[in-house]
Amino acid sequence: MKRTLKIKWWFPLAATVILAMLALLSVREKRAAWTGSETVQTPVLVIDAGHGGADGGAVAADGTQESDINLDIALRLRDLARFWGTEPVMTRQGSDISYPADAESIAQKKVADQHSRLELINATPGAVLLSIHQNKYPAAAPSGIQVFYGAEAGSEELAKLTQGNLTAQLCPNNRRVAAPADRGVYLMKNAACRAMLVECGFLSNPEELIKLKTDAYRLELAAVLLASYMQYTRGTVT
Repeated sequence: MKRTLKIKWWFPLAATVILAMLALLSVREKRAAWTGSETVQTPVLVIDAGHGGADGGAVAADGTQESDINLDIALRLRDLARFWGTEPVMTRQGSDISYPADAESIAQKKVADQHSRLELINATPGAVLLSIHQNKYPAAAPSGIQVFYGAEAGSEELAKLTQGNLTAQLCPNNRRVAAPADRGVYLMKNAACRAMLVECGFLSNPEELIKLKTDAYRLELAAVLLASYMQYTRGTVT
């Protein structure tokens, strides 16, 4: 019985990633030039599930919290990466976050958490940061996935590749394009590695919220994100 359940669980995961890879590898292959050091570092995927703990992030009209969706997509991405032989680094793997004793307010806890995440990211040789978030707007109309990139060289190339793949595979009518992250986004500003932040959708858009709450769509997001990372890092290490 356990064997049957395992097969039923992993087959759709594997099939989704394989289909995504077949589609993405038909796109003109882009390779990243890992420069700035005489020693070429093996790329390491760092998955950041935005918010968490005392910081729930954006909240949809029905009470759905951004932090929960971010974590679910991040964990699916982690499991798919492991399935393909890549062990990622996670900035968080659960809803709870440990804070220092002197962090009492929510603002203090958020600052402490961001500092802790940055320390982990910058201590990871060859890190490629993928930060998962959800968007929100006062009006219900805005929709679409958008990728933002950090300051380090190579981040823009990674973000544009990922934006193109996400648009082609999940939202072909999306007109949003990859753009530089706002200087106020702490991790994107301070991460000493290639980095991108993916706004997977708008919690304020009813149709998009419905999709973001489904297992199938979260799995598709994770699959395309992994495929984009694999396509980006292909051939970068000799």
